[in-house]
Amino acid sequence: MSPKTKVSGLNSSPLGRTQKKLTCLTRPTLDLRLQTLDFSPRTLVRPFVLVNMAMTADGKIATANRAVSSFGSRRDHEHLLELRATADAVMSGARTVDSAKISMGTGGMKFQRQRLKLGLAEHNLRIIVSGSGSIDSCAEIFKHKFSPIIVLTTRRMTSYSRRGLKDLGATIKICGEREINFRSALRWLYKRWGVKRLLCEGGGDLNDAMFRAGLVDELHLTVCPKVFGGRIAPSISEGCGFGKIALSSRLKLKSTKRIGDEIFLVFSKML
Repeated sequence: MSPKTKVSGLNSSPLGRTQKKLTCLTRPTLDLRLQTLDFSPRTLVRPFVLVNMAMTADGKIATANRAVSSFGSRRDHEHLLELRATADAVMSGARTVDSAKISMGTGGMKFQRQRLKLGLAEHNLRIIVSGSGSIDSCAEIFKHKFSPIIVLTTRRMTSYSRRGLKDLGATIKICGEREINFRSALRWLYKRWGVKRLLCEGGGDLNDAMFRAGLVDELHLTVCPKVFGGRIAPSISEGCGFGKIALSSRLKLKSTKRIGDEIFLVFSKML
C-alpha cells in the first residue's frame, strides 16, 4: 500500500513547515481558538503528540467491569472531533478498538471541511497499537474504508494475525521484539506517512507507554461529574507507571474551561 497514493494530502501539508502556527478552527464555546498547532523545531523528528481523555471526578475512564467507557457529554464528544480535525492521524490501543464501536473517523463533513481548510487530508490516518497483534477482525473500524489503517505491533504477532489483518486492508509495522518502540514508531510515521500531528485516544496502557517514553506534548482532559469508584477501574494512565515521583511526567496547566458541569483542561509538557 502506497502512503502517497492513499493519503495525498498528508505529505504536502503546510502544517509541517518549521515554526508554522495556525489557529484551530473550533467552536468558541470550547475556547480552543487560543490553541495553536505547534510545529516547533524540537518536534520535527516526530509528530507532535496530543492525548485526549475524559475521566470521572474520581479519575476513572471506565467502570471496574469496563461495561461503561463512554460517559462524556455531547460537548465532550464534539471536543474530541475538533481535535481530530487538527491531526494527521488518530491512534488507539487494540482493547479500545475491540471494545467500542468506533471508526476513528472525522465525524462528518463539517470536520472534513475544517481539515481541508487547515491543509490536511480529508480523512485522518487510523492507527491501532497492539504488542501481540491480536485485534478482533470484526471490530467496527474495519467496516469503514475511508482512510488507511496502520497496525503498530511487535515480532510477537503471529503469522495468522498478520494474514488476517492484511486481508482486511491494514498496513502492518513491526516496531520491536517484545515491546513496541514508540520513538521508532513515531519517527516512521513522520517519515513514511508525513504525520506531523498525532492524536492519541487511549486507553490507559497506551497512554502510560507514551508518557513513560516522554512523547506526550499535550494532554487534553475532560473532567466529568460522575464517580465510578472501583479499585480496579482503569484510569487515564495504566501500564507499568513510574517508580519514582522524580521520574514522573511533569505538566504545566495551559488552559481551563467550564462548560455546564464539565471542566476542559489542557496541560502542556514541561521541558
